[in-house]
Amino acid sequence: MRVANEILMYFRAQKKSALNVSLEEPIETDGEGNPLTLMDILCAEDTLEDEVMFNIESERLRNIVSKIKNTREREILVRRYGLDGREPVTQKEIAQMMGISRSYVSRIESKALEAVKKAMGF
Repeated sequence: MRVANEILMYFRAQKKSALNVSLEEPIETDGEGNPLTLMDILCAEDTLEDEVMFNIESERLRNIVSKIKNTREREILVRRYGLDGREPVTQKEIAQMMGISRSYVSRIESKALEAVKKAMGF
């Protein structure tokens, strides 16, 4: 996200849009005074593509989980894996919260995970 923010700040400072900025245009200098281009910054992040793909897949997963019709299944996945900014909890803790057995939580979780895997195409 830091790279994206830097790029946006540069565009705002230059009053340019993405349509009229070259990837080879110097936008900064490094510690030694050498010009840095947008391409240098983008390519320096070897994992940028991985991070973008992770964010896309995470959002896709959130959408799939949010559409689970069975409230109990959805709640167990959200609590178990710490979705929606929650801390992940154990099956035992979920069982205590919901007043059901740990083994029942496990069965519900397994069923919900299978549905999510299918929806994700795994």
